[in-house]
Amino acid sequence: MTTAPRIAVLGLLGSGNLGNQGSLEAMLQFLRKAHPDSPITCVCSGPEEVERQYGIPSFSITWYRPQRATRSRLTTIGLKLFGKVADLVRTPRWVRRYDIVIVPGMGVLETTLQLQPWGWPYALFLVFLSARLSGAKTALVGIGANVARERSIRWLFRSTANLATYRSYRDEYSRDALRSMGVDTSRDEVCPDLAFALPPPPPPPRTPGRTVGLGVMAYHGSNADRARSEQIYSDYVVKITEFARWLVDEGYRVRLFTGDPSDQAVVDSVAEDLRRTRPELADSRLIVEPTASFGELTQQLAAVDLVVASRYHNLLAAMTGSKPAISISYAAKNDILMEQMGLAEFRQPIQSLDVARLIGQFRALEVRAPQLTAGIESACAESSDALQHQYAALSAALFGPDRVVADHVKPGTPGNDKPQEA
Repeated sequence: MTTAPRIAVLGLLGSGNLGNQGSLEAMLQFLRKAHPDSPITCVCSGPEEVERQYGIPSFSITWYRPQRATRSRLTTIGLKLFGKVADLVRTPRWVRRYDIVIVPGMGVLETTLQLQPWGWPYALFLVFLSARLSGAKTALVGIGANVARERSIRWLFRSTANLATYRSYRDEYSRDALRSMGVDTSRDEVCPDLAFALPPPPPPPRTPGRTVGLGVMAYHGSNADRARSEQIYSDYVVKITEFARWLVDEGYRVRLFTGDPSDQAVVDSVAEDLRRTRPELADSRLIVEPTASFGELTQQLAAVDLVVASRYHNLLAAMTGSKPAISISYAAKNDILMEQMGLAEFRQPIQSLDVARLIGQFRALEVRAPQLTAGIESACAESSDALQHQYAALSAALFGPDRVVADHVKPGTPGNDKPQEA
């Protein structure tokens, strides 16, 4: 009798980033239905939160965690350095306990936000190197990538990708980026984002009036913008607040939402401004509710009419509910998603955000919403169907060709949804 492969799902998970959670939820849905006998463990940045939400055993990717930080900067630096050395022993030890390591979606090979080479890029490379040495199979599934400017990060990304047993990307741009960095991608697939496999939210009861979902982001630029990151952040907050005022003045209800805990500072700033400058309107036209999961986010957005957002997975959550949206884009992945959904004209770059133009785009979006909604529904259905081919290919690569037939499971079909024990 063959023992079912032991699976480690790896990523920056459990830290509150809702987009990463959506990728995890989609992968767990697939694994539990297609490979119910395989025990699953999550190796992540927030193991306590993942265990609480998903009921699977979890532990930290690295020895050092922010909770170990001290008031002494020197001591904290010392702990970080010790952690890098400790991980050289710790990582190969835990990797040997698993047969398969899967990175589900996420922008794991991106530098669109500020990133240090010896953080996530180094940790990911060390895991994949350890897996190669121990004989474990590895997969980068539906990931996002871009060409890294920093030589050290580019080397780590390229080396990690070359060590993978299976690779697929959520868009052509990501595959081209890996090819540009020296990876042979000729056999790699491009498939829709994993979150398209999740079931759409149920339609909410209709409420009178018009509601706009306004997704905000604590945007400070990329590594190239470190010298002016605070100015970039400040300019964005001023402009998004100006747009929120306009929405309230025009009679819209505004539902503020986030995609990461760091975004809460922007929510607080916008909400405080509206309560101060529009006290007679804020209570009735401003909605601020916490969101703890990707599923909760899609449910909240199901209750709005239109969406304006920056974070990629905020936009994707809007699409799964067939909501016309405007992207205040901080990365190429935003623009690609908008093109796929037939919304290419409803976007503009975050660093050159023009509020007057945004208002014009919003008015045009509202007028054309009915026909745009039909196009979004069709594109989402096609994306969900396309993911089934990827799941079959993934199973063949990691579990063997004899497991492929059982793996071809459509979202929402009966299966074992119970948490697996490691």
